Amino acid sequence: MSVPRVRFAPSPTGDLHVGGVRSALFNWLHARHTGGVFVLRVEDTDRARSTDEATNIILEGMAWIGMEPDEGPFFQSRRGDLYRARVQELLAAGGAYRCWCTKETIAEKRTAAEKTGTLFRYDRICRGRTEGPSPDAPFVLRAALPEEGEVVIEDVVKGRVVIRNDHLDDFILARADGSPVYNFTVVVDDIDMGITHVIRGDDHLNNTPKQMHLYRLLGAEPPVFAHLPMVHGPDGKKLGKRHGAASILQFRELGFLPDVMRGFLARLGWSHGDQEEFTTDELIQLFDLTGVRGSAAVFDHTKLEWLNGRRIREMAPMELLDLAQPFLERAGIPTDAAWLPRAVVAVQERAKTLVEIAEKLTMFVDRGPVTFDEKAQTKFLTDDSKPRLAALADALAAVETFTAPEVEAATSRFLEERELKMKHIGQPTRVALTGGTVSPSIYDVMEIFGREVTLDRLRSAAGD
Repeated sequence: MSVPRVRFAPSPTGDLHVGGVRSALFNWLHARHTGGVFVLRVEDTDRARSTDEATNIILEGMAWIGMEPDEGPFFQSRRGDLYRARVQELLAAGGAYRCWCTKETIAEKRTAAEKTGTLFRYDRICRGRTEGPSPDAPFVLRAALPEEGEVVIEDVVKGRVVIRNDHLDDFILARADGSPVYNFTVVVDDIDMGITHVIRGDDHLNNTPKQMHLYRLLGAEPPVFAHLPMVHGPDGKKLGKRHGAASILQFRELGFLPDVMRGFLARLGWSHGDQEEFTTDELIQLFDLTGVRGSAAVFDHTKLEWLNGRRIREMAPMELLDLAQPFLERAGIPTDAAWLPRAVVAVQERAKTLVEIAEKLTMFVDRGPVTFDEKAQTKFLTDDSKPRLAALADALAAVETFTAPEVEAATSRFLEERELKMKHIGQPTRVALTGGTVSPSIYDVMEIFGREVTLDRLRSAAGD
């Protein structure tokens, strides 16, 4: 039995979107699970729309999520000689023919079909011709498909799909300028690269009957097909910009972790029993195409955030600090600050993304006077609370080692001595230290700020 060979074949005409990455992931997992080969092929024959920037986005996105190809990237734009040779072979063998029909003639026939409510298919009028209207008349090359019978696709996901051949037309293989079209180049490449399994979105399913004929016209057996369900947003429509981030690199910029994205994307259309979360090693071990569902998958951004936050909470602080470094630099947080490792521990319990880690750490950068949230100041820095803040500062000044456990113990003694509850001092202290009502534990905040800043801010809020 041959080694499975799969491919991911994006077009470099824009961002690398979640649906495409999910398809790449299923190919990658199938290759890793079976000991096969994962090929990256960039389908850039549309030179008007393909850009180097989009190609770099594909390569960067694949590298970020951890799906380096075993072979490639191969570029279709550099394989023109192969396509020209194959189309000439087809022409010589009778698998293709020249068509001199003009665009205007085809358009008139399509319009006539639409008026009668019939599906337009090319009428094969040029199929028996040996010459055109003039020696220099332009022509396209069309595939000579069977006119009777049917094509059967035994799809791993969709099941058996049967298409009558008289529902297909002799589609164009190469344009008048000689440039090949998608349905031709993809088959030539799959044969040349020895692809055994084509795993792609089910929006390509309508191309598959044509491509299966081409495999056989070129003397090859078609690969195994597995057409994946589309990825939808919560509204049931195809995932797009209206649902928020759609490009894989946007998720990187938003602070999601690549291993979380891999596990999350794997669950979009695939399952293994009732298991909800997987490590990458588990995915490789368990993934099987028979576990792919045929119905559309729903991208739940809230669940992705929850999974990402849980992974952040599980990480060792120094590992998290290392991953968060670019986000800290972007937020203007000094990455060599002595207080930073301790602060990361304080904020990681409530952060869902690396961006939130950076956002929550910004409060510790400026050690000068606090800018108060106006509502918080009005509500909590009152005539009753200000004397308590001043007294708390005096009590904390006597703490020998200014750590969270020590200042918490000192605060508890302070409250007990004055017969107060935490509700009398908690939020006023938080506002005094941070300017707002949301922060890590106030004892963690005190330790991170240190004795001098803590006492200065408590006394300043008290009006001392």
